Amino acid sequence: MRPQGAIFVALPHLGPILIWLLAPHRLSGWCNGSKKLTWCPPHRVLLLVWTVIYSIIGYASYLVWKDLGRGFGWPLALPLGLYAVQLVISWTVLTLFFVARTPGLALLHLLLLYGLVVSMALIWHPINKLAALLLLPFLAWLTVFTSIAYHLWRDSLCPEHPPQPSGEKSD
Repeated sequence: MRPQGAIFVALPHLGPILIWLLAPHRLSGWCNGSKKLTWCPPHRVLLLVWTVIYSIIGYASYLVWKDLGRGFGWPLALPLGLYAVQLVISWTVLTLFFVARTPGLALLHLLLLYGLVVSMALIWHPINKLAALLLLPFLAWLTVFTSIAYHLWRDSLCPEHPPQPSGEKSD
């Protein structure tokens, strides 16, 4: 891999590094609450998975850039433009989820992110099949993370003690 490849692999990590620098104290305990999900991994595992995913998609973007001529001309506008938008939305999701602790807003952004990644895979496939296939772990991870966000959002809407069912009148 050329030095440019290292830049492409490192670029997606800028957002999470800034988030960690700006709010390291708020990252732990993000999934702890009165209704903690039993299957919810610790925040460190989530951050590790995001790190691996960002490295993979960074490498995939490098493959697309390389196959389209290694420049920054018009042919790269759509494939890497979608990638750039996806990165910003992904970083926004992390901010909403870990820093602002708003799983509902994170969920909306995750749904948008899912559509962007599917679009990227469809556009990248004719350019570089491996790059498109490398997006599949990201889609799988987004499915898991969206499920976590949904459950945390749903549980945040419910009161601490669920309402007691009203008794039916007997005839």
